[in-house]
Order: sequence, then C-alpha cells, then structure tokens
Amino acid sequence: MNPSHHIPVYSIRAFSSSQEVDQPFQVEVFDANRHFQVEYPHRHDFYEILFINRGSGVHVIDANKYEVKPPCIFFLSPGQAHKLELSHDIDGYIFIFTADYYLLNKNNRNQLLEFPFFFTVQQDNPPLLLENEGDTRFFKTLFERGIQELAVRNEHYREMLASILDLILQTSASLYQSHENLENKGKGHIMVKRFLQLVEENYQQNLSVADYADRLAVSANHLTQTVKQLTGKTSANIIRSKQIIEIKRQLVHTSLGVAQISEQLGFSDQSYFTKFFKKETGLTPLQFRVNKA
Repeated sequence: MNPSHHIPVYSIRAFSSSQEVDQPFQVEVFDANRHFQVEYPHRHDFYEILFINRGSGVHVIDANKYEVKPPCIFFLSPGQAHKLELSHDIDGYIFIFTADYYLLNKNNRNQLLEFPFFFTVQQDNPPLLLENEGDTRFFKTLFERGIQELAVRNEHYREMLASILDLILQTSASLYQSHENLENKGKGHIMVKRFLQLVEENYQQNLSVADYADRLAVSANHLTQTVKQLTGKTSANIIRSKQIIEIKRQLVHTSLGVAQISEQLGFSDQSYFTKFFKKETGLTPLQFRVNKA
C-alpha cells in the first residue's frame, strides 16, 4: 500500500459524458474495460446503483464487507467510502445521479431517504440479491434502455432517464429485504435517516448532539431517544463511531500525521484527540497505524 495524503472524493463531473460536463447523472456498462479509473477506497458526493450480472469479488462499504454474488445490486449513499476488488470477468451496469436530479419534479423531498437502502438506519449496505430470472432480465432491460437514451439524446432524454431511474429504485425497494421494511416509516424514521445523512456530511466539523438536533429542529433529548429506539444506539454513539471509522481510515490509507488528522476532523486539541481514540480503541493513533502497516 502506498498511502496518499487523502482519501479521494469524486464528484459526478468526473464520470459525466464528454458531451455534457455538468450532467447530473450517468448510466453505463460496468466491466473491466470501463473508461474511468478511480483510486480505492474513495467517496463520492452522489448516489450510486451498481448492478453486477457476472463475476465475483468483494465490496467493502464503510466498515462492512460484502461478497459479490451476481446477479445483485449495490446501493451507495453520498459520503460513504467504498472499495471494490473484482474479478476480470466482472460485468454489469452502473447508474449514478445527484439528489437534485432525482428530486427535481418530486413533491416529497424525503423520497430518497424513504428508500430502505440509502442512509440505512442499521448503518449497513447489504446488496439486493436477485433470485428471480425475470427480475434480472427486467433490470438489465432498464439499464440498457438508459444507456440507449443517453447515447441518442432525444429531446426528452433527461425525463426518460429520470423515469427509468425511478423505476429501478422503486422496483429495488419492493424487492429489498431489510429490518427497515418492518419498521414504522413515520417522522421519527425519516428524522433518524436525516441525522445519519448530516453525520455523513459534517463529520469533519466535530459537531455535538445538540448541534445536530438544532439542524433537525428538534431537542437533543428527542433526537437521542428516537435514534436509540430505531437503531439501539445513542446519537453520541453514532457520532463517535463515525469519527473512529474516519480516524482509522486516515491512519491506514493516508500518510497524514496525527496532528493533521486531528485538525482535519475538527479536534482543536491533539492531546484530547489521542485520548479520545485510545479510549474507544485501546490503542493510540500511532500504535494503530503500526499494527495495520
């Protein structure tokens, strides 16, 4: 491993078609010959649907590791770090898009959060395993039609792609099995997902539970009780877990010093930063880096 100075964050512009640089979506074949090259692990600031129809490998998303068992579909939310290790015969499709594009004509601004596979309450990302051949053919048809629409670019291709994307997501949601499908999808459920989204977006600022509660326009006590009820963890637990994951990631995958990581993650006191990490892991940051080298 050759650690760099940071874990790259890719914007959707890096994957857009050459005809339209600021395109808020992209759909294309995903195989060993795909045109884009990325560093792993990395993050992105957009949503991703990865449909794998053939091949094998491992997909690590945040702290979770999943075996690739085609046909299957992975879903990624903005900010998540992931790493793919795939066989050379990998074959499938990828559809990436921004929230603004998907929500453009939607009255429900929480639509993306209501899908069971984005910003999951259980903080995991198991793939959708396609057990029915008819479902696999249907998804393949949708992705291929999306690629065709993007290639031809007729007058209403953006609207067509939005409809195809919605059909992919709605069909996936109807097939996706998770604990969240069994839970009450009330305001509390969406609030917890918004909290997880905010933690993902703001972890570098070292915000407190009260800070997040203010942004959600609720009391800190109400936030903590609701998060505890739905996840089994407190708000503070989730914030700390995210911080520890990020510190470990920086220690393993970058060459940044402890002081630089401390500053990058919003800790004003390096001594406190080291004590915080040791309390949570039993090791100092340097001991952890040496053990993982």
